[in-house]
Formats: sequence, structure tokens, C-alpha cells
Amino acid sequence: MHPSSGAIILERFMVHVAKVVALAGFVAFSNVAQADGTLSDLLEPIRAQYQLPALGAAIVKDGKIVAQGAVGVRVLGMDIPVTQEDRFHLGSDGKAMTATLAGMLIDEGKLRWDSTIGEVLGPVLPDLKPKFAAITLEQLLSHTSGIPSDTEDIMKLYFSADAFDYTLTAYRLHMISEWNAAHDLSVPSGSAFQYSNLGYAIVGSMIEQTSGKPWEVLITTRIFEPLGLKSAGLGPQATFGKYDAPVGHSVDADGKVTPRPWGLSADGPAVVGPAGIAHMNVADFATWAGWNAGEGKRGPALVKPETLKRLHQAHIKTEIPHPKPGTPKSGSYACGWGLSHFDWTDKPVLVHTGSNSMNLAMIVVDVEHDAGIVVVTNFPGEKADAALLAVSKALYTQYVKAKSAP
Repeated sequence: MHPSSGAIILERFMVHVAKVVALAGFVAFSNVAQADGTLSDLLEPIRAQYQLPALGAAIVKDGKIVAQGAVGVRVLGMDIPVTQEDRFHLGSDGKAMTATLAGMLIDEGKLRWDSTIGEVLGPVLPDLKPKFAAITLEQLLSHTSGIPSDTEDIMKLYFSADAFDYTLTAYRLHMISEWNAAHDLSVPSGSAFQYSNLGYAIVGSMIEQTSGKPWEVLITTRIFEPLGLKSAGLGPQATFGKYDAPVGHSVDADGKVTPRPWGLSADGPAVVGPAGIAHMNVADFATWAGWNAGEGKRGPALVKPETLKRLHQAHIKTEIPHPKPGTPKSGSYACGWGLSHFDWTDKPVLVHTGSNSMNLAMIVVDVEHDAGIVVVTNFPGEKADAALLAVSKALYTQYVKAKSAP
């Protein structure tokens, strides 16, 4: 939405925004945030409208969190309110973190953008097929390698009983070897883009082989800790045996909802962790968004400025006719980031959604306006997707467009 005149003052502009939002099926409001900076007045009506257990969000501008909030309950059917400190699952929004780790190793000379799977993994996987071995790191990061989206055969590897005989680092290599031996690359006509979680697991292996450390250690010590993301962790967001975080919920074909608080059913397989198994609270998620929005200029200097720009740069068109919740929308894809032009943004912005089929998270980063928005819920599906878009639109309209209007 755009103001019809540069002379429109903020109050009149926000009245116009509220009317448009109401017409779009949302609850009208005159102020997104309450006086104390929380977002309950925005979040609770949208949470109730889309029948979600919990809904959280935060907005960061110029490196500062200007509003945040979380409403609802940790478990559907239980009276355990969420708090702003609660951890939510980020799903594939963690891909940008893995891409940033790869960027660090590029800066250190341990990897290159054109490093190939064969160069890095060939010494430990000597039977790689030539075409597979020739895939570059940049192709893996941008989903243009020819490795497909999760197929039935790939899912069998993720959930194989063989995994219990390996460490995660070793099983990633085993999984890569098994897939390579039984399959050939296939690039679809029209676009090379295929959203590949397996591709990011391979990136994780390349990171491990060149650094000598497990991906799980590196994301903790080189992303979470330097940025001060104290709530950040990996895997299911609730502590085993406790309802101390909003737990994910699965929905079967008949619409039956089942809370999944702990254990193997509470998250995707750990072997594909580099594709996205992180969790954290909304403030820490917003801190990550703000670091990217500021292009790292406020520190910490995790990667060189030119490396971060390349991670944010569009690599491939992503025209997906009917994208499912948790996958990038139509537009372009960078390295761990999508770029989309919404009807409420002037230009394409960095965006990603993430889901382990039980939770949903969305991040929007506008580098030009140094702003970031994060929205999270502990529920999957189209209603959750619509709710997250509604919150993102409202926050962007007030805190980014309204603040930058003449």
C-alpha cells in the first residue's frame, strides 16, 4: 500500500491502512503495537481468526527491536500461555544460517563458491559419479544443482534405521553416497530451480569436511553465540518431558490435530539439520533478521560485506505455480534466501518461510530500509501461512512503509 500523497500525515495514513486491512479479512486496528511495545492487539485477533494455538512476531528497525509479542497457548487444548521468551521452530529459515557458515569458510579460504562436491567430499567418498561430483557449492546453496526436492527415495534415506549406527556427520556422508549410487541428476525444463533439503545436507557435509567440526557445533559457536542468540537451539523446541515451549502440531488427512512435543516425531530428522532444525524466541530471531538487514555493518563481522551481498543476491527465478506452506514463494532465490515482491513492498525483499510440517515461521528482510520482520506459530498449513502473511503485512506497513513515507 502506498500513501496517496506525500503530505498525508502518519495518523491519516494508518487509518487508511486499517481500512484496507479490514477489507482483506483482517481485524482493523489503529495501532499495531500497544503503548508498551507489545503486539497483542495485532496478534490475538489474527491468531483467533486462523485458529492457531500460538502466534508470535517481532519487528527490528535500524538494528533495534521496536515491538514484539506472543499470544496463545503452548499446546492446543492446554491452558499454558506462551510468553515472549518462548522458543519457536524456524524450519527452513535456518538455511540462511548454513549459507552464512559456508560464507565464513569461503572468507577463510577453506571453500570457494565454485568448490565442487568431488573436490571436498571425493577423498572420503571416492565413488561419486562425475556429474554429481561436479556440482558446486553455489549451486547447492541456490537449489540449482539438479538434486531434486524430497522424493520418496530421499525420505527413506532420512528416516532409515541405518542412521542409528552412525554419528550425524558420518551418516550425512553415508546418505550422500547412497543417493549418488542409485540416482542421476535431473534438471527440469524451464528452470534449474529445485528446492532441495538434501542439497543443504550436502552443504553441511562440505562445511564439516573443510572445518573439521560438526555442523551442529559450528552453527552454535559461529552463529548463535556471536550474535547473542541465547535462546537458540536445535531440534524440538520443548525440553523433553516439559511443555516449556510452544510445541508443534500435526494435522492428518481427516483434520485430526496431534501435539508433538518431544522425541523423533517432534521434528524432522537431525541428519538434515543444515536444511533447518533451529529454534529460538522471537527476539533472537529478530536479532538475526536485523543483522542481515544491516548487512552486518553493526557487527559482529561474521562474513565479509561482499560475501553477505552475494548470499543475498538473486541467483535463479523460482516460479512455483502452487507453493506449499514452508517453501519459498515465486520470485527469485539467492543462497538460503528467497526474494519476493509483495503487494505491500515497493521492491523485492529477502524472505523465507520454514516448516517441519508441525510449525511455521516467516522472516522478511528489507536491506534498503534496514528492517526485519519475523512471525512464528506452532501450527502448520495454509491457515498458518495466511496468518503469518497478515502479520508481516501489518508490521511492514506501519514500521517500514509508514516510517519511510515522505
